[in-house]
Amino acid sequence: MMGLSHDMVVGIAKSFGLFYLIALSIGICLYAFWPRNRSRFNRAKYSILDDENGPLTGEEPR
Repeated sequence: MMGLSHDMVVGIAKSFGLFYLIALSIGICLYAFWPRNRSRFNRAKYSILDDENGPLTGEEPR
C-alpha cells in the first residue's frame, strides 16, 4: 500500500479547492442571472432610493 506524501495531499487539496471555487462561481452566476430573480434584484436596486426625502443637510430628521 502506498502512503500519501505531503506533496500528493497538497496537490489534491489545491485541485479540489479550484474545482470547488469554479462550481461555486458558476452557481452564483446562475442565481444572479436567473430570470425569476430579476424582480427581486430590481427591487433591491431601487429600494435604497425609496426611503430618501432629499439630500442630507447635516441636521437631524424630524
